[in-house]
Amino acid sequence: MNQEITGYLRSDGRKGIRNILVIAYLVECAHFVADEIASHFRGQPVHVIGFSGCYPNTHADRVMNALCVHPNVGAVLLLSLGCESFNKRGLAKQIENSGRSVHTIIIQQEGGTRSSIAQGCEWVNSVLPVLQQTPKVPIDFKDLIVGTICGGSDATSGITANPGVGRAFDKLVTYGATTMFEETGEMIGLENHMAQRAATPELAVELGNSVNKAARYYTIMGHGSFAPGNADGGLSTIEEKSMGAYSKSGQSPISGLLKPGDIPRKPGLYLLDVVPDGEPRFGFPNINDSAEISELMACGCHIILFTTGRGSVVGSAISPVIKICANPETYDRLKDDMDINAGRILTENISLDELADDIIGKIRDTMAGEPTCSEALGHREFVLSYKSFEPVGPACLPA
Repeated sequence: MNQEITGYLRSDGRKGIRNILVIAYLVECAHFVADEIASHFRGQPVHVIGFSGCYPNTHADRVMNALCVHPNVGAVLLLSLGCESFNKRGLAKQIENSGRSVHTIIIQQEGGTRSSIAQGCEWVNSVLPVLQQTPKVPIDFKDLIVGTICGGSDATSGITANPGVGRAFDKLVTYGATTMFEETGEMIGLENHMAQRAATPELAVELGNSVNKAARYYTIMGHGSFAPGNADGGLSTIEEKSMGAYSKSGQSPISGLLKPGDIPRKPGLYLLDVVPDGEPRFGFPNINDSAEISELMACGCHIILFTTGRGSVVGSAISPVIKICANPETYDRLKDDMDINAGRILTENISLDELADDIIGKIRDTMAGEPTCSEALGHREFVLSYKSFEPVGPACLPA
């Protein structure tokens, strides 16, 4: 880097590029109180995340535990109704052990809505100044985990934004960064290509298994990852969409396979398997793009590269989202929401390498504290649903 950029040092040695105070609701009945507290701190680094379910779910517990000690998070306020199944004491203990400030409000014990909001605002007010004292240290690409996702794809996605991200990923890997892609439901038929890039023969088998699992899951559900908007945007088949989506991964060797909540142990390129294990029990693997972003963040992603052709306006709590617009006409219509115009490949004949350099430059600026478009607009979407996963085996992880 040309200039030194600093990040926030956490007790586990990881470094954050943001210093967020998270308000986490542990059941839908506490969601309103969480939002009301956050509304008193508009424009400040106070973000709401949560799990709406009343019944226990290991996946949701794992993701929430990972997010509350995410390197971009500095403190956590837990909002409980009081009778839900979520293990709030275990979550609070993990946050405390990480060195972060944590406080739990149990609405049933605090006198209800008004008193809980008042207590929450008081605690947030007391902690925000303390967050500013978090030690700052130099941070570089080797400290970074970058995830990618595509949404609202069209016929331009696979020839501009997606391969541009792939080229940026290849460069980031050479810089020592960790990169992550997902959407195995859009890689059906590409499993042999991925297997050829696997770091080990054992991993090649696991990559193929993850795609086969996705194909079976979507067959049972009776619906694939292809929306009417994709067709309206000029994509003819799921195969065409999938090849474009796959190009986001670049050409680097694939180091390992992860499931939500797994933190990569070494730099490199990873595939995140977001399709639940076992028989379908909780519906579609991801009900929207925000759910996939949440799972990328649970694996430690500091930044999300979001490619789109038709356009998307979502951002995210906790980790900045960089919007890379594939279609130059969409970019012109949605300039306030888009960070990078990848459509310049079509209109100005720039190269993939030039686009990749633009993406890496935006990542650098974001690391340095410059808000992305979605951050500046105040987008802080978050979705976490029921799922079921089995732990990854040793063949999935780099030696």
